[in-house]
Amino acid sequence: MRAGGEKHLHNLRTRNDLFLVRNLDHELGHAWIPPRETGNPRNMNQDKHLQFWFLIERSAVSILSRLYRFPAIRQEARLMVKARNHVSGIRIASVWRLAVIAVFLTQGAASSLLAQGSENYIVLFRQGTNLPGRGIVVQNAGAALRFNYNGVEAAAIRVTNANALAALQKNPSVLAVIPDRPVSAYQHANGKGGGKPGNGGSPQVLPAGVARVGSPTSSSNGEGVGVAVVDTGVDLAHPDLAGTDNSFSAFGASCQDDNSHGTHVAGIVAAQDNDGDVVGVAPKARIYCVKVLDNTGSGSDATVMAGLDWVLSNHNLVAPPIRVVNMSLGREGSVDDNPALHDLIVQLETAGIVVVVAAGNDPGMETSQQIPAGYSEVIAVASTTAVAGSNQCRFLASPISADTASYFTTDGTGVAVSAPGEDSENVSKGCLIKSNGILSTRLGGGTTRMSGTSMASPHVAGIVARHFQNVPWHSVLDIRQLLESEADRAGAAPLPSPAASYTFDGEREGVAQAP
Repeated sequence: MRAGGEKHLHNLRTRNDLFLVRNLDHELGHAWIPPRETGNPRNMNQDKHLQFWFLIERSAVSILSRLYRFPAIRQEARLMVKARNHVSGIRIASVWRLAVIAVFLTQGAASSLLAQGSENYIVLFRQGTNLPGRGIVVQNAGAALRFNYNGVEAAAIRVTNANALAALQKNPSVLAVIPDRPVSAYQHANGKGGGKPGNGGSPQVLPAGVARVGSPTSSSNGEGVGVAVVDTGVDLAHPDLAGTDNSFSAFGASCQDDNSHGTHVAGIVAAQDNDGDVVGVAPKARIYCVKVLDNTGSGSDATVMAGLDWVLSNHNLVAPPIRVVNMSLGREGSVDDNPALHDLIVQLETAGIVVVVAAGNDPGMETSQQIPAGYSEVIAVASTTAVAGSNQCRFLASPISADTASYFTTDGTGVAVSAPGEDSENVSKGCLIKSNGILSTRLGGGTTRMSGTSMASPHVAGIVARHFQNVPWHSVLDIRQLLESEADRAGAAPLPSPAASYTFDGEREGVAQAP
């Protein structure tokens, strides 16, 4: 090795690690604070060789982010993270392995789908095609009917052979056949733990997020307002969620939660003000459990539409009536990729129901690229920190403040307001950010912590319930204007994240505040 070669290799390794450490650790639930320039050659843009491998590694992470649900990809990602302190050649080999795995997985998934001859779709029918007529069209084509929606002229189906799909596409009653796209909960990978087991038995805690948006009072607590939590279900036996209505399940059984995400979300909205666990933003609001995600936190457009269809059909048939919908879920997409889903949202707005949704947990994406957050009719909520965190990183001058944009949040044009999606962000000596999640109700009793825009959205849903309690005749537009005009630190918050790789839209929408 030439003189100085070892030092050069160290610098190559350090600089080449910048992107991988930040992005792969983000995939595994962390963020990374990059070192400030100190005169050392650490600027990747000054080294063409490093730029080349930077692009290769960016491609690897792009593949990873889309195929992370496959076990082989997760294992390779962990190997890549472990290799960050080794020479670049090891990581280059890992990049190639990742690419090969991705090719085989995608080819295998396609082959498996063809072998099974089964796929889920949503059929959009022409105006005037009634429910029985849709069922007949689907049956005659040889497909299986999954959901036949009341509120929109559409049906969800399972196609068992190519002939059935072709028959549907040729039917004069059918406008289009579109994919039934997967949807998932917007909980960040990090932030769990730190709660307590059991059903109560400990003094009630006022969570930091609830305190930040405004603690409930005897005259402002959501009483008389129904909130539909469209999620993984709710723990119907949790003492803090007693009285939750077992309303609807897209999976044909009880609305009982079997994941914990929905239980946590419901607690942020309306955990009761009693002697134990936590209190929600609107503790007197009535929770209606609408289960559209399974025990893995996964569902699809079809299951979400089924839940929203139930709300649309029943919002005035229950007491108290449903005035608010919370959806801490979503997917990548465009606002025109499922007209039937969008139409259901529009009809809910027309019915005077405020739909509050999580903006998403990808700082590299715009809100317009997330569904349902991209719809103009919803209240899209980004995530901030509720309180200041701790800091041991020498490259960071001070701890991450309260009201800082969470390192994982989607933000930008289309976000109506921000709210706490985590208590704080704590920075380690290694300059990794660890999210300290929002404390709320846990499946099986007690409390737990979770982070994500999934946790930001229900804070706002609770605020909306309190607005409706005060003035029941508010329109959806009235509520939007109140949220935006009464937001705290509008024009200043969210504060920039030291780890975020995106640019704010400059609106600084502020942090939502309860009346």
